[in-house]
Amino acid sequence: MSKPLETYALIGDRRSAALVGMDGSIDWLCLPRFDSHACFAALLGDESNGRWLLAPDGDATCTRRYLDDTLVLESTYTTASGKARVIDFMPTGEQRADVVRAVEVLEGEMTFVHELVICFNYGATVPWVTRVTENWSGHELDALRCVAGADSVTLRGPRMPTSEWPRHRDRFTLSEGDRIAFDLVWGPSHRPVPPPIDEVERLEATIAESRSWIGDLAYRGPYEDQVRRSVLVLRALTHVDTGGIVAAVTTSLPETLGGSRNWDYRFSWLRDAALTVEALVHAGFADGTAAWRNWLIRAAAGDVKQLLIMYEVDGGRDLAERELDHLPGYEGSQPVRIGNGAHTQRQTDVLGEVMIALELLRNEGIYGDRDTWQLQRLLLDGLAETWAEPDNGIWEVRGPRRSFTHSKAMVWAAFDRGIRAATTYDLPGDVARWAEVRDAAREDVLTRGHHEERGHFTQHDETTEVDASLLLLATIGIVDADDPRFVRTVEQIENDLLRDGLVLRYRTESGVDGLSGDEHPFLICCFWLVIAYAQIGRRDDAVDLMERLLGTTNDVGLMAEQYSPELQRQIGNLPQAFSHIGLIMAASALAGHGPGDDGSA
Repeated sequence: MSKPLETYALIGDRRSAALVGMDGSIDWLCLPRFDSHACFAALLGDESNGRWLLAPDGDATCTRRYLDDTLVLESTYTTASGKARVIDFMPTGEQRADVVRAVEVLEGEMTFVHELVICFNYGATVPWVTRVTENWSGHELDALRCVAGADSVTLRGPRMPTSEWPRHRDRFTLSEGDRIAFDLVWGPSHRPVPPPIDEVERLEATIAESRSWIGDLAYRGPYEDQVRRSVLVLRALTHVDTGGIVAAVTTSLPETLGGSRNWDYRFSWLRDAALTVEALVHAGFADGTAAWRNWLIRAAAGDVKQLLIMYEVDGGRDLAERELDHLPGYEGSQPVRIGNGAHTQRQTDVLGEVMIALELLRNEGIYGDRDTWQLQRLLLDGLAETWAEPDNGIWEVRGPRRSFTHSKAMVWAAFDRGIRAATTYDLPGDVARWAEVRDAAREDVLTRGHHEERGHFTQHDETTEVDASLLLLATIGIVDADDPRFVRTVEQIENDLLRDGLVLRYRTESGVDGLSGDEHPFLICCFWLVIAYAQIGRRDDAVDLMERLLGTTNDVGLMAEQYSPELQRQIGNLPQAFSHIGLIMAASALAGHGPGDDGSA
């Protein structure tokens, strides 16, 4: 049976990540990369699809926390016989993929269940498992090696679970002061198994590295603890080697329980990554985002006409969408999808977000070089030819393409930032042509994207419906926050898109997205409303909504894509970069140094 998403915590090494349940089971893990196939896929099925359980045997209460300013998870279990803690982490700083789990009894004694079910290829492929005795530096170690095709994982520890096919299981009792640790390491099956690690040394190094990095946090203001956690989550979603930034670490966690709106978010969207960069720059981490620019140059390649709106973590383009029939899905939500068909869509807004992010980096002295500007020029020149065409919009609708108001507003933003860069830094470019397109895009927004009788902006030019993305119009600067048209749009969004006080992206019953079913309030849209409230002078409303949104996080500060007020549950892929971006930007707005306060987005 599926567990509530809020019972999961994230651990990661900035190459991949795992979800650890409060019950001690790791139910999701892709190795060695975020977008590799999963070897633990119980999240989308059951334990037979792969999991790693290390938990007290019998009834126990659990409290959890991250060790300060890290993704090292500490779970403390209390039973009738004692108290113990489990430390879960993925060591950082080395070119390898490990998951380490350490148990220490603090009081009394405790019996633990240890169960390993490896199932590669998203829970479809049972491996060949062998028990081996390794000799390292004169010491013999027991290990389990699990091999299927190109992949292998090896479990090491002072005692190994025994076969109860297709699982391996053990039960052991520890007393106060006892400590036992296990390491699961991935490697190509045709190569030697990576050597053992000193798990204590790697734990200390992982903690030290994370705490050193977060020391550069520049944000000072309300909700600082939550901003710190969100910044750490965004860093965890950034691949340390390639610079690719994933939207989430999971696939097919549904937008409606039991529904079919199930998408793979383990890829790098230009939009999501650019917004991540923007949030991190506002938090003081401009230097830490520079690798994304290198990723962007590689992904874009030599012909801007072939630009995609999303890529694999390394910039690859093999994102064909397919369904996994062998998995029942989270709470029966089918189909389970890998890959994402949206990669072929036209989403005009993405270049606006990219130009805003590159402007922020250039203003911070990061990558204002010839290659960056040459790419921007090519992208703007290409956009000048196609900007007026209908697109699939920010929400990747699978219905007919439309002339979305938000898309046209982001066209304006793209050329506005390009012109500012050219004039401020004396860079070459067809500024006169860009100015024509900028002005035409703004006119399109103010006429075709505005309903004269109702007085508010609309989702697209063939409807009176509103869309939560319209909350961004003042943030990007195409209208002023006190413009009556923007204020009226905020009010209309309150009238049409609030569900129990939280914001939907749009009304699904309008049919605009071409999909069946409903969805729940979208958390980044809720944070956009916080920002809009602050911009139009409704600070009390902004604070009230912000406080409520912070109440939707789980016990370790993570947020999924959506939240159901009716069910009081997190919904959608987890953790979602968008949601944590929204938290950072909303907190910045309430602190008085958010988007627009410095004259930029």
